[in-house]
Amino acid sequence: MTTPRPTPEDRFSFGLWTVGWQARDPFGDATRAPLDPVEAVHRLAELGAYGVTFHDDDLFPFGAPAPVRDKRVAAFRAALDATGLVVPMATTNLFTHPVFKDGGFTANDRGVRRFALRKILRNIDLAAELGARTYVFWGGREGSESDAAKDVRVALDRYKEGLDFLCGYVREQGYDLRFALEPKPNEPRGDILLPTVGHALAFIERLEHAEMVGVNPEVGHEQMAGLNVTHGVAQALWSGKLFHIDLNGQHGPRYDQDLVFGHGDLKSAFFLVDLLEHGGYQGPRHFDYKPLRTEDADGVWVSAAANMRTYLLLRERARAFRADPEVRAALAAAGAADLARPTLEPGETAAQLALEEFDPDAAAARGCGYERLDQLAIEHLLGAR
Repeated sequence: MTTPRPTPEDRFSFGLWTVGWQARDPFGDATRAPLDPVEAVHRLAELGAYGVTFHDDDLFPFGAPAPVRDKRVAAFRAALDATGLVVPMATTNLFTHPVFKDGGFTANDRGVRRFALRKILRNIDLAAELGARTYVFWGGREGSESDAAKDVRVALDRYKEGLDFLCGYVREQGYDLRFALEPKPNEPRGDILLPTVGHALAFIERLEHAEMVGVNPEVGHEQMAGLNVTHGVAQALWSGKLFHIDLNGQHGPRYDQDLVFGHGDLKSAFFLVDLLEHGGYQGPRHFDYKPLRTEDADGVWVSAAANMRTYLLLRERARAFRADPEVRAALAAAGAADLARPTLEPGETAAQLALEEFDPDAAAARGCGYERLDQLAIEHLLGAR
């Protein structure tokens, strides 16, 4: 089967921390040498990517003096100019340095919270300078291991305070930038605040500038919580809050595996691609994965290409699924289109509804035909149709 080569029009993007991961984990040292961000930009452009994203600490060391920082940023900018890659998103590292061991926005230590805001402000300026349109907040350290250690209600007050302040700053500066919260249930904290898309959406409604803040769901994070990621993404779309998305692979509720997209729950990946392609999402298809610890430098680029190829293959399969006359007939038999019809007619009253006759036994006896639909999806996914 031939698959189109990725092009910038596909809007595939990668974080510097993905291909640049040295494969260090809690049980072992790095298995790969550091990767220069400039090389990462050039290699991703050669593979057909459209964009590259970064944490501040991906570009320059934590606490780097201004000359070092400026030199690294200038080299990165030159690589972007040379390749045509864009920076659609940026974020701040509030999790690696020990100062953030209790969080950034929600640390009990007020001085840490203020330091975190200064770090974010500086990188927001850089993100805007480089043309980013979305700024992601992953609160990996915003949580606790002990319910005695942190009043969650007060922690959420501080989270809100920080985001309200940052929204105000972006508005004052006139930056064309919006924020996206990235949920995750656990790891590295025992319990992370805003653990799912639903938690994040509810929190956003309390923000002073809620219109500026959406979500950045990640496949593995939702599946770590035992949830259906396609449902979560669909609700974010329904809410008008899918500002960005992280694609990867995951095998159920275990540690965060960050596999190549599709190298976990392939059926879920198929339906997620179908949703993204047909559900109105216009943003980047961003890969937040980690090349396996077993791979050398060449394997890193094999894995990067695999993310894009898998997405393109699934996109082809999803298009074929929707175009299949048998699928359309099965959808009609299942009454799928009827769900779009409002349950009540315009102006219909409770009294009118009460007069309607309905045979619940007859309705209960009718099959839905969902097994047929599911099998058709599997056959398209396997390339059998």
